[in-house]
Amino acid sequence: MTTEQMVNEVRELNLSYLMLAQQMIREDKDTALFRLGINKDMADIIEQLTPAQIAKMSSFSTLLCRFRFDDRLLLDMLTSHSKDRLMSASHAMVLMAGRPVEAFA
Repeated sequence: MTTEQMVNEVRELNLSYLMLAQQMIREDKDTALFRLGINKDMADIIEQLTPAQIAKMSSFSTLLCRFRFDDRLLLDMLTSHSKDRLMSASHAMVLMAGRPVEAFA
């Protein structure tokens, strides 16, 4: 994959992410806050974005979304192939829910 192809993939991902986030926020803001890992102020901004603003934001070559976990324990829980996979994934979600929401200022 060339650098140009990767940049185009990042832009497509940004567009998909912003459109999905906006739809989720409009349908059920409280659930969207939890699932997206964002605060209410950020959700309000995303909710009000126009299609032109979404297109402009998604044109950046840097990912606008990120993984919500940064430690090995959560990664192992989410990728577990054991018979307790459902329990591990549920436990990981509880741990992620207890983490502070990213502040975007």
